[in-house]
Amino acid sequence: MQKPIIILGIDPGTIIMGYSVIEVLNNVITIREMDVLKLAATKDHYYRLQKIHQKVIELMETFSPNEFAIEAPFFGKNVQSMLKLGRAQGVAIAAAMEKGIPVTEYSPKKIKQSITGKGNADKEQVWMMLQRITGLPEKPKYFDATDALAVAVCHHFGSKVLMPVADAKTSSIKKAPKVSWEQFVSSNPQRVKI
Repeated sequence: MQKPIIILGIDPGTIIMGYSVIEVLNNVITIREMDVLKLAATKDHYYRLQKIHQKVIELMETFSPNEFAIEAPFFGKNVQSMLKLGRAQGVAIAAAMEKGIPVTEYSPKKIKQSITGKGNADKEQVWMMLQRITGLPEKPKYFDATDALAVAVCHHFGSKVLMPVADAKTSSIKKAPKVSWEQFVSSNPQRVKI
């Protein structure tokens, strides 16, 4: 009997961090949890990092994910914001590695492309496609939650073959095996329209 794969997806942020836990069995995606961690109450950046770490550990202890996927910071003009976002991402990754869970990182463009077919899709388009893929009932209050769901679903769709994978057991970077279009189509029949 096949065991479900549980994927924890994180959309890192120092004000709002999105998170999602999906369970995949026989290519059927079930959303186990999807929400945000709001951190705007304090200006202490180190306290926020501590809360991010605690939340990621809590999610891993609650759901026991097999895999961890996170959105990579994008390159913007504000260097301070990028540094803070990179720290938030690093803290979340460290929590996953602490628990021995393999980590995969995806660019925002790759996530959007995996979900919508377009690397420049907006948040509304991503949400609408996720609604079709997962049966998500309603528009969330924060798109950060659906962004985290998109990260987890992207990981499930096999997009990890395009990014290096951090192996939590050896703390090294390894390349994921290549997957052909035929393998992708046979593993994801719900994504193919004839």
